[in-house]
Amino acid sequence: MSENKRALGSDLAKVDAHVVQPEEYDEIPELTDEWFDRAELKVGGKTIRRGRPKSASPKEHINIRLSARVIDYFKSTGPGWQGRIDAALIEWVEAHGRRP
Repeated sequence: MSENKRALGSDLAKVDAHVVQPEEYDEIPELTDEWFDRAELKVGGKTIRRGRPKSASPKEHINIRLSARVIDYFKSTGPGWQGRIDAALIEWVEAHGRRP
């Protein structure tokens, strides 16, 4: 190590000799599951996205007008009704084949 050390303005020997007392632990926040859930995960300095991974075949957002009867029926089947409309349309396309 170089003999030419920069002065830190601190007594490191005193810091090294300090023994943490139990009351000092009160200053440290508890690491709960909620805290870890909010934390950012970084790998190699890059933040890793959480949540649902990107789909290999993402759906496209469009506006479509459907009859009230169709909407009421699918909504009455509970959460996920839009996905069931998509599944019904996929089933129809597969049954009827692609047309030019």
